[in-house]
Parts: sequence; structure tokens; C-alpha cells
Amino acid sequence: MTKISHNSGASARSDAPLQDWTASEIAAAVNARTVTCETVVRACLERIAEREAQVMAWEYLNPDQVIAQARALDAAGVSGPLAGVPFGIKDIIDTSDMPTQMGSPIYKGHQPKGDAACVALSRKAGGILLGKTVTTEFANRHPGKTHNPFDFTRTPGGSSSGSAAAVGDHMVPLAIGTQTTASTIRPASFCGTFGYRPTHGDLRCVGVKEAAGTLDTLGLFARSIEDIALYREVLTGSAPVAIAEPAAPLRVGFCRTHLWSQLEPHTQSLIEDAAARLARAGAKVEEVALPADFERIEDAHRWVSSFEFSRNFTWEIENHWDQISETLRNNRIKDGLSCSFEQYREARELMARCRGLLDPVFDQYDVLLNAPASGEAPVGLNKTGNAALCVLWTSMHVPAVTLPLFKGPLGLPIGMQLIARRNADRALFSAARWAWRTLS
Repeated sequence: MTKISHNSGASARSDAPLQDWTASEIAAAVNARTVTCETVVRACLERIAEREAQVMAWEYLNPDQVIAQARALDAAGVSGPLAGVPFGIKDIIDTSDMPTQMGSPIYKGHQPKGDAACVALSRKAGGILLGKTVTTEFANRHPGKTHNPFDFTRTPGGSSSGSAAAVGDHMVPLAIGTQTTASTIRPASFCGTFGYRPTHGDLRCVGVKEAAGTLDTLGLFARSIEDIALYREVLTGSAPVAIAEPAAPLRVGFCRTHLWSQLEPHTQSLIEDAAARLARAGAKVEEVALPADFERIEDAHRWVSSFEFSRNFTWEIENHWDQISETLRNNRIKDGLSCSFEQYREARELMARCRGLLDPVFDQYDVLLNAPASGEAPVGLNKTGNAALCVLWTSMHVPAVTLPLFKGPLGLPIGMQLIARRNADRALFSAARWAWRTLS
């Protein structure tokens, strides 16, 4: 494993293997010229060589291409907020120099002409595209090949399976996924990473294959909340801003929701204990219930996401039906084609009403606290786990993070989810960092 000695001055963790450094640590060292881009990417490639045969996080990876990128940046004297930081990109996101195959044989070998906005912004900030990470078929239900890095018999979650597994297994410090239902927050929980779904619309999705535009966002995976905050600023084209300390005792709404019974008992205990510990540390923690209309959101999400997906994929349905999996045909597409525009519009309007009902809740609380998934990653690779715990918050367009705080009965990762009001992403990072420091 590649290490840097103490006399490099590169990082407070300079004895740690480079593949264990955060993105912020790597960028600081590369900007200070104490570590080269090539050294960083070789450390990541070493880790991948050790683990990829079991984890299978990557759909496309060309080590020679990556090393050439790193050498070019070293020669140019790269600088920037992501200087020398390797990142992975979910394979529904366009890349000008790597294929974008979307987890489907329909797009085998497909080579876009340009980068998606998020890729271009990452490169502009000095980042190095390491490769394309595995996605479920069209970022939907049919799983890809990736295994959970903590137990190869279990799912990594989906649909951003490769991105979560690659960061969770320390193959890469940053990765981009997407979320239409639970596709970032749930796999982040299963794979032991920080995961972030932004306020809907904040991060540009040009060059990302749309599933359901009413719900789609990019999603970020990292090994620290500081890296999540940094990457968000890069992708909004903003100057990096340090995470602020909470201005007053944090107001936390412990929101079990009507889905609480779907959590495994051990997960229930972990989340309840976390709420109690935050209260003992000085937060104002109260239980909060949502209005009854929120119990209808899961059905509304089903119809909105399916209606939009089935229209977006008309070309694939009409021309390549036999190359679409039965899983996708018999679920999302079947639902979407059976849904009338009137039913779709009614579901969309219910979501909008509930967003209005949620706003007053955040007048009383800075963040809501609940679980990102039912428990540890389930056994088997044919499904990606229960997505229901994220449906409410995705539909509400609010920002959410999951913190890799806990382990389940089998020693596998379990996260804790925090949610903030729309457009309060920076305040969410502040609360998340305080909670992380308090509970970890």
C-alpha cells in the first residue's frame, strides 16, 4: 500500500495509506505540492487491483488512461478545490472519454461526445475521473454485478451500487450517483459511507440519463461530511465554504414516520439511542409526527416515477423491448404505461401539497432524524433492499444525508439519516457534522 512519510507535511494523517485519505486531505497535499496526482491515483489503483474481483464496483476502468490524466495534471501544475482527487461516476452519466452504458445491453459501447455538467465541473476543479461505476439497469430495479464490500453475499444497495461500494471500500474518495427513490442514501448506509441527496434542482443533471425528472437528483458519496460539503460547492460552481458551527442548540425532530415498523428491531434501538444521546449532548430533541397525507406518498411516488420513466424510455421500449429486463418491464414500465395522465397529475399534486405541509415542521426543527434503511444490507444480489424509508424525503425535494455511524448484529454498516428543509443544505451539513462528532 502506498504511504507518505511524516516528513512530507502533506496531512495530519500522513502515515495512513493514501487510499484512506479524504478528498480534502488529498487536495490540500496536491495543492501544496507534497503529493503528486500520479501517486494518488496509483494508490487507488492498487486498492482496486486487490479488491475489484470480489466487489465489482467498476463498469469501466482503464489504469493507463487514469495515470496519463494524472501525469498531465502534474505537468500542468494543477490546482483547485479537487486538485488531484480521484472520483468515480455512475454509468448513467455522460463522459467524453469513457463509455456510458447505463447498465443495459442496449447501450453497450455507447460513447458520448461530451461530459455531463457534473463531470466537467469536477475536472475543472482539478479532479481526476477514475472510471465509471456500476449502476442498476437505467438506474432502476434490475441489479448490476456489484457486491457489498463488507459481505460479498449481500447487496450494496442500488441504484448507485458501484459508487457506494467503491467509496465504502476505499477504492476512491469521492463518487457521484443519482437518486430518484433511495439510490444514494440507502446504498451509502449499506456500504458505510457518507451519502448526500441535495435539494432538488440544485445540482445540474445535463448529461445524466433522466429516469423521472420530478424526482431525479445527483447524489454524492464521500468519506467525510467535509468532503460532501466541498463537492457540493464544486458542483454548484461556488467557492468552497467552511462548515459553520450550529448557532444555537440543535433542534432535532425525531420523525419515526408511519414506516417505523419496517425497521428491524436492532435498527430501531440504534436510532432511538442516537436521539437520546444527542439530547444528552445538548440538542433539543422532540418526537414529531407528520400529517396523515404523508401515508399516501409512497403510492404517489410510484405513479409519478413510473409515469415519467415509461415516457422517457419510449424509444427503448419501442425499439429494444427484448433487451429490457423482465424486472423493469414487469414493474416500473408496466406501472407507468397503466397510469393515466390524470392519475399522474393527481399524484404529483399530492406531493406538492405535502411539501407545503412539511414547511411549518421545519419552523420548529433544524433537522429531522430517522433511518435511511431497514437495517443491514440484505443477503442476495437479486434485489437492492427496501427503498420505502427514503421515498418520503425524495418526494419532498428536501436535502438529506446519511452518516455511517452504526453496525448491526452482524457487524455490517447501518447509517443514520438527517433531513433539512429545502434550500438549507449548508445548515444540514452543520447539523450533520455536530451529530457525527457527538455520536461517533
